[in-house]
Amino acid sequence: MTLRLDHDFLTKLEYLHVVSKRAFAGQHRADRLAQKRGRGLEFADHRAYSAGDDFRHIDWKAYKRLNRLLLRLFDEEQDLPIYLLIDISRSMAEAAKFDHARRIAAALCYVGLAHLDHVTLVPFAGGLGREINPGRGKGRIFRVLQQLDALDAGGTTDLAESLKQFSSRRRRTGLCVVISDFLDPKGPEDPVKMLSVHGHEVFAIHVTSRHDSHCDVYGEVRLLDIETGRTQDIDVTPAAAAAHHRAFEAHAAALAQFCARYRLGYIRADVSQPFEDIVLNAFRSGQFLA
Repeated sequence: MTLRLDHDFLTKLEYLHVVSKRAFAGQHRADRLAQKRGRGLEFADHRAYSAGDDFRHIDWKAYKRLNRLLLRLFDEEQDLPIYLLIDISRSMAEAAKFDHARRIAAALCYVGLAHLDHVTLVPFAGGLGREINPGRGKGRIFRVLQQLDALDAGGTTDLAESLKQFSSRRRRTGLCVVISDFLDPKGPEDPVKMLSVHGHEVFAIHVTSRHDSHCDVYGEVRLLDIETGRTQDIDVTPAAAAAHHRAFEAHAAALAQFCARYRLGYIRADVSQPFEDIVLNAFRSGQFLA
């Protein structure tokens, strides 16, 4: 199925901004205010004039009142570096789950592009895939949709190796959005925290499906690990199925609590929810979009 975003939905996205709680150094002018004084359009403050300053920014009205040379300072509009790290491991291969993740990535990418932020899409599984740098401007979303549509889910999950590779490459610090089911046998907490240690602001989008948390088949069955290919024969009873469900919910709750403890963003994006509602409502409540 071709990946698409509804035109009316795109129009709604144009009124949203990606919210970063921290200031990051941008490279280009953009439709946002960074916490840096420069040559923007919105007045911010004054400071004393020093030799070598651009005399065009002297506030002559203040000079008449105070008989002092003061320089007008402005909030400088800069692009926010946004990294959308999307899990393409085999555990994401369920069509509904993978489409959900890619549509959320596309929507967030569009918000960034519409406001001239610098967006990079980074597929990962056991390591990093080829990064997608769409450029600037909302017209690039069509290329982004094509490239996301071309992604295939395969390979084993290794969050530690993937995020280690991401952090080791020379890049500007910014906002890192990790879109994944976080089903890594080694645990997702330490790799996710590593991004924060390297100076990035982190937001985890936990993509979940009923197939992850529920077992609807009872009796003697052979379970297959979709990533490793290993099998195990077990007798699935209602009690065992309930225990599996509780274990999955505990996993999700532990990830949410971990993110809250370290002040990392977190939202659960279940495939039972329309992704448009997740983006427009849940992200707003999570203070990721405004």
